[in-house]
Amino acid sequence: MTHLSVEMLAADVAPPITSAGHAQLGIAVLAGIAVIVLLITKFKLHAFLSLIIGSLVLGAVAGAPLDKAIASFSAGLGDTVAGTGVLIALGAILGKLLADSGGADVIVDTILARASRRSMPWAMVLIACVVGLPIFFEVGIVLLIPVVLLVAKRGNFSLMRIGIPALAGLSVMHGMIPPHPGPLVAIDAVGANLGITLALGVVVAIPTAIIAGPVFSRYAARWVDIPAPEKMLQRSDGPGDGSGRPSDGLTRRPGFGVTVATVLLPVVMMLAKALVDIVVDDPKDSVQRVFDVVGSPMIALLAGVIVAMFTLGRPAGFTKGKIASTVEKSLGPIAGVVLIVGAGGGFKQTLVDSGVGQMILEISKDWNISALLLAWLIAVAIRLATGSATVATISAAGLVAPLAADLSTTHVALLVLAIGTGSVFFSHVNDAGFWLVKEYFGMSVGQTFKTWSIMETLISVVGIGCVLLLSLVL
Repeated sequence: MTHLSVEMLAADVAPPITSAGHAQLGIAVLAGIAVIVLLITKFKLHAFLSLIIGSLVLGAVAGAPLDKAIASFSAGLGDTVAGTGVLIALGAILGKLLADSGGADVIVDTILARASRRSMPWAMVLIACVVGLPIFFEVGIVLLIPVVLLVAKRGNFSLMRIGIPALAGLSVMHGMIPPHPGPLVAIDAVGANLGITLALGVVVAIPTAIIAGPVFSRYAARWVDIPAPEKMLQRSDGPGDGSGRPSDGLTRRPGFGVTVATVLLPVVMMLAKALVDIVVDDPKDSVQRVFDVVGSPMIALLAGVIVAMFTLGRPAGFTKGKIASTVEKSLGPIAGVVLIVGAGGGFKQTLVDSGVGQMILEISKDWNISALLLAWLIAVAIRLATGSATVATISAAGLVAPLAADLSTTHVALLVLAIGTGSVFFSHVNDAGFWLVKEYFGMSVGQTFKTWSIMETLISVVGIGCVLLLSLVL
């Protein structure tokens, strides 16, 4: 990734759409969140509509002109759908081809055959960490969802026992480990050493992923004992029905090796881009420019979809018409997911444009605590207010960057990790990821809080605990 300074990012931030003071902004945030939760849980209003209304309430209480509040929400929704929405759609197509061709069954059969029931959550967190190393969290979800759901169904597991470890692995990689954009921006902002940060990040990530994944999944499965949602397991007539048996007389299935290679193709393409960005680090270099295109999430997933049509569809005996039908039917179940995730992005953008993030920065300037804990608390506060791990990382890194001058090389790397762990704290209704997980796993808002939100909080708390312990011995 090329150097991206906090000053450059801050220069692109528009002035707030309201001149409200800190107290009024705080009340506006609470009012907006309360309205969303109340409409969904009490009045059973669809999340998409609730997020729209909550955003308008937030803008109104904050004193923002209605037209500017609408513009902020629309911009956030558009940006989220243009980015995450496209990835969800491409991931859904790839997942449908994987499922209908029997490729997902092949992977699940292998996992179930080689991993014992007790070790299955551990296998899932390991797979998620490997897959999630070079890619965005949202991309990781859409790639792993078919495998997670089928393992839960075929192995007769509670969905949380399998899903939480996978989510934990993806989230830990996203928040702490380069080459993810957030950690890389923080590394550049505070002048940390990439190699040291990566090494210490792995040390912190291992116990964090274990505690928030396989260990916590035991309790999450008791609190929310639900099966894999049938709407995400629906498939058109194909070689399997999720039980491993052919459903239409077709017995051919793609091989394990080619199936895994197809699934990992987007991961390898994005990892190659990340490695070239780190090694070359010159935006004018022709090699880096090529890999910036080839390794972009949209191109990588698009390539995966096209390749899957041949490597998965053809071996299963799919005709051109069958492949076209599978692609068409893959998009129906995720239409609501895209709208809800987009509305979550709109609510987040309304928060950001109202000046909530800047309010947190101004308040935190007077906090007199250690640099590592200060960085974590600032990231936590901005994460809670805006719902964006990236915004929290960038803002916190910019504020604590001057403190890095007085720290050792090791402690500067730990400063980056403190910011990263804080940026994933307690995902809730202003985070598009909250709605993504809720819809994919077929949970209610309350169930999502009990599982996903607590898991994110565990990652943050365990992570900063490990960082502080390392600071005492290094």
